[in-house]
Order: sequence, then structure tokens, then C-alpha cells
Amino acid sequence: MKHFKYLAVLAILACSCQNSSEKWASAKPVFTEIPTPCKAGEAPNLFVSSDGQVCLTWVEFLNDTTDALLFSKMEDGRWGPPREIASGSDWFVNWADFPSLSANGHWLAAHWLQKSAGGSYDYDVRISQSYDKGQTWQPSFIPHRDSIAAEHGFVTMFPISEERMFATWLDGRNTKESPPSSVGSPQTGEHGHGGGAMTLRTAEFDREGNLYEEAELDNRICDCCQTDAAMTSQGPVVVYRDRSEHEIRDIAIVRKVNGAWTKPHLIHADNWEISGCPVNGPAVAANKDQLVVAWFTSAGGKGAVKLAFSGDAGATFSQPVRVDDGNPSGRVDVEFLDTENVLVTWLENTENAAEIRAAIATENGKEGGSMTLVLTSPARGSGFPVLAKNGAHFLLAWTAVDSVSTAVKTATLHLQD
Repeated sequence: MKHFKYLAVLAILACSCQNSSEKWASAKPVFTEIPTPCKAGEAPNLFVSSDGQVCLTWVEFLNDTTDALLFSKMEDGRWGPPREIASGSDWFVNWADFPSLSANGHWLAAHWLQKSAGGSYDYDVRISQSYDKGQTWQPSFIPHRDSIAAEHGFVTMFPISEERMFATWLDGRNTKESPPSSVGSPQTGEHGHGGGAMTLRTAEFDREGNLYEEAELDNRICDCCQTDAAMTSQGPVVVYRDRSEHEIRDIAIVRKVNGAWTKPHLIHADNWEISGCPVNGPAVAANKDQLVVAWFTSAGGKGAVKLAFSGDAGATFSQPVRVDDGNPSGRVDVEFLDTENVLVTWLENTENAAEIRAAIATENGKEGGSMTLVLTSPARGSGFPVLAKNGAHFLLAWTAVDSVSTAVKTATLHLQD
């Protein structure tokens, strides 16, 4: 994932020139918390740019009616002073559908969700841009042109070139209208709205907010699971939770190859049949033609965190391997350690709480045991841990909650031999 919601944890893993799995199997984690500039907030996210900028974003509560999207840059291993991107009293702030930031040199873009009508799930994606590394921010624009008061969210963004940024999102325009005849009979939406199914859409935008390459990627998907995306040597890929006519909700991928989007295909047929959205999206990481996807499934009533690897930019995948410890709640993220190994994080339920755990894995399975990073809550307020990579360093984000408040946390994780 690479998005945000609730607390930020920063992780650093030392990576030597040795690429053997044995090196990582016996690694011991050293976990050190780094204070954040967040006063009272949630929904942290991390983004690392190609030039090494590390940005933390979160939603802060200014008062009972007003929220603000703030960000901070890492400076000499510490978070710099917070800066406001935008604020409003009509935002949609949700534990699972959280803002994000993308950086390309001096050019930054950030998104949040803003109400568009009176319905509980009527909100738009709003994107604001900065041309001076976040000192000032431009008026926001909407990347979807349907002008329908419906759900739009679960955004993933990243720079796709020097002149454009890429965005993908869940788009509910068809949930308020009768679907095209090719989609079949109308389905009742999971949030109580009628009409057609949730769709997956994409667009690119430039510094002026002009839209390009707008496309519908899938016309029937799960209503409220996160998207994730990555850039391979062949082009961008998007992963998400699909939804069949028979309520099978497995993880799918679409790829842009030679300028055209492929048809969706499943990473693996878990055959998880569930009548409502599990709010548990996949995560993807790319290393040229190599791709890894992590996800949660509860097919057959048994929860599992799985990984699948691809060596051809997502055209085909290996058989999945399981990495959890027997009682996961999902909320996964993943990054490459080197050309063979990946680092995966998830929430594992314990007797009275939950833990953010990490493991090193290859396409053959887990290398060594799981690493417990921090105690957390299984409640929604604890959000989704976020993992990002900067060279040999890995960044992790999570939310701490207690009976009265939430807090954004960050830490470093170093692996010792």
C-alpha cells in the first residue's frame, strides 16, 4: 500500500550486497520510535520520492467541525515542522479510506475526500498541487468528471513521468444510475444505494490539473477495499479486490502494456465468497519486471495473509505462500528487500489486542519467524500500517489508539545479523 490512515512508523533495514535468503532468516529487529509533529490526529501515510524525499501526511482535528491535512518532511532522521495542505468542515474522514501525497522533485500532489451532497457516502476525490515543495498549495480539482453525487475514494497516486502523475480510485458513479445493459441486472450497493456496481477508474494529470488517459479499468469491483499501484519496467499496474456476480471477492490486477490496459485477471483464485465488503485491500511492490502482491483472504472461514510473485511484470504469478501466524486481520503492506526477498507487514490478532508483525519472505515462503513490531488495537481506529522504501531503508506507518484519542506514531526498524 503507500497510502495513509492512522499513525506513522518509520522503518530502516540495512541491506548489504549479499542477496542470499540465509542472511535475512536469522535477522533480529531493533525498533526505535521517532516522535511525530502530530498533536491529535489519524490517517498517516508515507511517500518516498525518487530523489529521496520522505514525506509523512496525516489528518489532524482542528476542532469539532474542522479537519486538516498536514505533512512533514524528514530532515536528518527527524520529522520537520508540520505544514498544512488543506482544511475543511465538509470532509469525509474514514478509518480505511485515507489521504495520500505524491512527490516529483519540487512538484507535490495530495488528495483528500470532500463531501459532495447530503448522502453518507456522497463525496469526491480532491487533489491539490504544490510547485514549491509544499510551501504553497493550489486550489483543488476533481480527477473524475461524472459530476454525480456518489462515492469516490480509495486513491493511489504516484509520478508516472516528469510531466504527469498517475491516479487510480474506486468510482461509484454507476451506483447512482442504472448500469449499462452489458453489466447485467442492477445490484444493490453495499452502502445502501441502488443502481450498478462500484467501478475502478484511472487518469493522469499534469501540473495545471489537466486530465489525460482517463479509463474505466473494471466495471464491477468490491465497494470499499483499498487500491494499490506500482510502476514496472513495462508500465503501471493496479491491484484491487474484485467482485464477481456470485460475490466472490478475490484480488485482481490490471496492467498497462504498450499504451493499453489489459483485461482484469485474478492473482489467485482463493474463492472467498462474502456478501459484504471486508475493507481489506491488497498491496503491491515492483522491482523492474519483478512484482509482489500481498493480500488478506478468509476463504473457507479461515483468515490468511498471502504473497504471490511475478517475474514478468504481473502477466503471470507464482502459487501464493502464506506468511501470517494463524490469526491475522489483514491490513497488509509489502516492499522488496532485494531481488529475492520481500518485507511484508500485517495485523495479527492476539488474546486481548493485536500486533503489527513483519516477516521476510520469498516465493518459496517465509524466511525465519515473524517479527513483532508494536502492540496495537484490532479496532478500526488503529487503521492500516503503511510500508515504504527509500534505498536500503524501509518506512512503516501505523496508528495508536486509546479510550479517548488517536495518535500518529513513527519508528525505525533495523535488522541486525
